Amino acid sequence: MIVKEMTKKYKQNIIDLRRKFHMYPEASLKEFTTSKMIKEELDKLSIDYKSVPDTGIIAEIKGKNPGKTIALRADIDGLSVTEENTCYYKSKNEGFMHACGHDCHISMLLGAAMVLNDLKDELKGNVRLIFQPSEEIADGAKVMIKAGALDGVDGVFGMHVWSDIEVGSVCVQEGPLMASADLFTIKVEGQGGHGSAPHQGIDSVVASSAIVMNLQSIVSRELGPLQPAVVSVGSLNSGSRFNVIASEAILNGTTRCFDPKIQEKFPKIIERIAKDTAATFRAKAELQYTIGTPVVINNKTYSKLAEKSLEKIGANSIKIEKIMGGEDYAEYLNRVPGVLALVGVRNEAKEANYPQHHPKYAVDEDALQVGTSLHVQYALDFLNQ
Repeated sequence: MIVKEMTKKYKQNIIDLRRKFHMYPEASLKEFTTSKMIKEELDKLSIDYKSVPDTGIIAEIKGKNPGKTIALRADIDGLSVTEENTCYYKSKNEGFMHACGHDCHISMLLGAAMVLNDLKDELKGNVRLIFQPSEEIADGAKVMIKAGALDGVDGVFGMHVWSDIEVGSVCVQEGPLMASADLFTIKVEGQGGHGSAPHQGIDSVVASSAIVMNLQSIVSRELGPLQPAVVSVGSLNSGSRFNVIASEAILNGTTRCFDPKIQEKFPKIIERIAKDTAATFRAKAELQYTIGTPVVINNKTYSKLAEKSLEKIGANSIKIEKIMGGEDYAEYLNRVPGVLALVGVRNEAKEANYPQHHPKYAVDEDALQVGTSLHVQYALDFLNQ
């Protein structure tokens, strides 16, 4: 029996699971109910697993025959978004929502576990199932890796449902797919004074404004014009009153790029511009730079393998523009060769046409069978190379 038909057997079960998880979204590192529900499903399948403090899970389906080990990964956390959908399975946890599709990721991986468990006597090798917490704050992958999620693993495969791609289509293109995503904070120190006598103080607002503008020259003047990159200041907080010269300002921002070498350069460049610009206005600036997620780079060989898997399950393989959003799945790819697939869930007829993180985010649930089938087919193709 072909994989697509085997997955069809569990289609309604997978949809029901997705709706169940959708009703109970939880914050990163606090996915206690979600983790409990996943374990209950693994127990039903008699699949061995171990818990990773506090909410991660590493499970394994051991094939009857010796061979390689392929890891399949799903993230499990929700977002602090208040849902505006009216479906019966809308979020019951006020202020939280599965607005990025992680409920789909969990159910598709559990669906794959059902099919692969049926096939375990035919498996040549093992399939590891990684249920990862805390993707939204970009530290869950590191926790899982430290706990041994990749120990003995030969390859890794993951997926993310994507609202810009029509249902039935999937992107598994090779090379850089999603950007690095770092954070920075710049503290500017000036000297307070009266608004009527600005020369007696050191204006942190003026210095900060100049820093914001000068940071824009990084992309336009310090990086190659063929290298996509972003330096954005999202917030600038300073001052308390209209006639007071502010003595301090705090800037918060992010950087994005598709070249690991550029990601390495960003801290020194931003620090130089911040400090030199502040000094021009007699102020001081200090940079705190936090590395977030690396660039998601799909392995060429295994992207080709995934394309063949898509052909076998009857899904469309498409190419898209690179995405400036980040994904900590990159941490796995930095250690083990693999692929991140973007699975289309868009269908305007079903009002599944809102972007990720929108309070009305919805998916065409037909995509769940596509994603589940791809997990299974790719695992089989990888193990049978």
